[in-house]
Amino acid sequence: MDVLVDGNRRFAETDFRPDLTMRPSLATIVISCFDPRVDPAVVLGVGQGEIGVLRNIAGRVTPRTIEELVMLREIGRSVGPGIGPGWEIVVLQHTQCGITKIEDRPDLLTPYFDADPGGKSVTEPHSAVRHDVAVLRAETQLAGVAVSGLVYDVTTGLVEVVARP
Repeated sequence: MDVLVDGNRRFAETDFRPDLTMRPSLATIVISCFDPRVDPAVVLGVGQGEIGVLRNIAGRVTPRTIEELVMLREIGRSVGPGIGPGWEIVVLQHTQCGITKIEDRPDLLTPYFDADPGGKSVTEPHSAVRHDVAVLRAETQLAGVAVSGLVYDVTTGLVEVVARP
């Protein structure tokens, strides 16, 4: 806790920007993994306030991810134009993801995906990104939003474009 509070003090003194709004300046939401090696703002080289980030296990698009995006759209509408045309959702997954350690655990994966994980590409990030991008593109509640997908390589630090918007 002390390390975090001290870090916050340094942030407040040197980097705090009271001019930021709830709307990310790049009108972009990145869906990414909890893994601390894959901090989306850091690996994508963006600054504070430029993107919004949703993080979960493996950076997967689940029914709850869709619910969160719809909620964010409604929150956005309360302060201006909500998530819609002009916005982009980026699915950012990565190599060496921990979800591969539980690929044989349908007792955990089935409730997470709210479906049999068989077709969810749990062990291969490129296939998983293509799958999740297709799910988002088919979601009528997010019509007009551009969707793209990246895979981050934890051994090189580079992203690969898997699906262009």
